[in-house]
Amino acid sequence: MFQLTSSDIVQATLWTLIGFSVITWAIIFAKSWTLWRMGRANNSYGQAFWGAADLAAAASLDHSSSALGRIAEVGFGAVRDTRGDAMRALHLSGDIQLVLERSLRQQVSRERKDLEQGLSMLASVGSTAPFVGLFGTVWGIMHALQDISQAKSASLDVVAGPIGEALIATAIGIAAAIPAVLAYNYFLRRIKLCEAELEYFATDFLNLAVKTAHRSNGG
Repeated sequence: MFQLTSSDIVQATLWTLIGFSVITWAIIFAKSWTLWRMGRANNSYGQAFWGAADLAAAASLDHSSSALGRIAEVGFGAVRDTRGDAMRALHLSGDIQLVLERSLRQQVSRERKDLEQGLSMLASVGSTAPFVGLFGTVWGIMHALQDISQAKSASLDVVAGPIGEALIATAIGIAAAIPAVLAYNYFLRRIKLCEAELEYFATDFLNLAVKTAHRSNGG
């Protein structure tokens, strides 16, 4: 019958921590690429949007390749839905503004949720990896004490292997936790900056759309 030994448990702990580290670095590279691509796409769309002659020209742009574009697309859709009747639009301009504001806010929230994917894993690794490593350390020391008891000797050749294995578990746990914590804090700040950029654009779009609607209805 197969029996787990203390060494097997410590080895399983080490492989678990290595898996945590691999997942952490995979998320770091993927999230870095996503944020870089998003920033580039937003800059490109922002230049095209604000360089357009009017909202009608801006509505013909490609909206699907950037977060700003998707926000604008939702805004244009809300404007089209509330423009069925010119007199109604003029009379209920306040209601139209609320509908447009709500639509833009919901799209900003969706974009933020997409950006936050993976952050919970980084937070989990950063908070649990040191304790997983500590578990391996404690188990390894218990194994070393058992070897001392059986050998009735505390010589270096008896305790060096188990204690060294235990200390490696602690080291790998810390090595897995530090990048996860640093990456979490960095990406959280980047996402907040991206969210602020999206909210600024949504506010500018809202003001521009409302002013354009008033001018159109007034004419």
